[in-house]
Amino acid sequence: MKAHKTAILFTGLITGSLLIQGCNSYDPVPVSQCKKVVKHAKKVLGKMAPKHSKMIADCKKASDSERGCIMAATKAGAMAQCL
Repeated sequence: MKAHKTAILFTGLITGSLLIQGCNSYDPVPVSQCKKVVKHAKKVLGKMAPKHSKMIADCKKASDSERGCIMAATKAGAMAQCL
């Protein structure tokens, strides 16, 4: 019985780990696409968006995956978790 519970727990942990990794994998977006990334971010953030120049600078500092995460975000909360 104890081995059965351990096997279920182990399977659950592996499945959960795979789901989390799958959710955090975004198509990479190169730095050359920062204008599109910033445009999308401004649309999502609305009045909460920082200055354009700051957003461009932050975009250039971000990784390809982080820019991909921003492009995939449809809500400000989701976008906040990208960086």
